[in-house]
Amino acid sequence: MSAPASAPLTRRGLRLAQLTVAYNVVEGVLAIGAGLAAGLVSVIGFGIDSGIETAAAVLVALRLATRLRTGRLEAADRDEARERRTLRAVAVTFFLLAAWVTVEGVRALVTGDRPEASPLALGVLIASLVVMPLLARAKSRVGRALGDPLVLADAAETRVCVWLSVATLAGLVAFRLTGAAWFDPLAGFVVAAFAVHEGREAWEGELVHDHDHAEPHEDLAAPDHRTGRH
Repeated sequence: MSAPASAPLTRRGLRLAQLTVAYNVVEGVLAIGAGLAAGLVSVIGFGIDSGIETAAAVLVALRLATRLRTGRLEAADRDEARERRTLRAVAVTFFLLAAWVTVEGVRALVTGDRPEASPLALGVLIASLVVMPLLARAKSRVGRALGDPLVLADAAETRVCVWLSVATLAGLVAFRLTGAAWFDPLAGFVVAAFAVHEGREAWEGELVHDHDHAEPHEDLAAPDHRTGRH
C-alpha cells in the first residue's frame, strides 16, 4: 500500500489507539477500585487487563504517530525484528495477567474468602460489553487494511477484554444469584485460559484470526494484493 493511501488509515488507527488509552485508563481505575473494595479477584484481573491493553495501545499509537510524522510508512512495515519484539512484549503481558489471576483465584478458593456485591463493577463490565466489541472490530479492519500485525495484535487484546467482560460478568451474576463465592475465582480461571491462548498467538506472531479475514472492508480502501492496485 502506498504512503498516500496508507496515511488516512494510519490516522484512523491512531485515533482508535488514543480512544482505547483514554477509555481503558478510566475503566481500569474503576474496576481495580471496585474489585479491591469488594474483594473480587476477577474484577481486579479485569482492571489489570485494562492496564495491559492501555500499554499495548500506547505502543501502537507511538508507532502510528511516528509513521505519520516521518512519512516512512513502508519502512516501518518492513521492520520485522522490532515488530516481533513488540508482539512478544504484548504476549508477556497476557502471560503475567493469566498467572496473577490464577494465583489469586487459587488463594481465594483455599482461604474461602467471600467477596461482596459491587454495583460499580457490574456497571463497568456492562459498559465494556458495549464499547469493546466496537473498538475491536474497528481496529481489526484498520489492521487488515494496513497489513499491520501490531494493530491486529492490539485488536486481539481488545477482544480479550470482551471475553474477560463476559466471563467476569457471568461470575458476578452467578455469585449474586446463588451466593456461591467460588464463582468469582472460576470466572478468573476462564479469563486466565483465554489470556494464555492469546499470549501464545502473540508470541508466535499469529494474532490474525480466521474471522479477521472474512469481514468486508471496502470503505478502508484496501489494496488488491494480487495486482497491487487500490
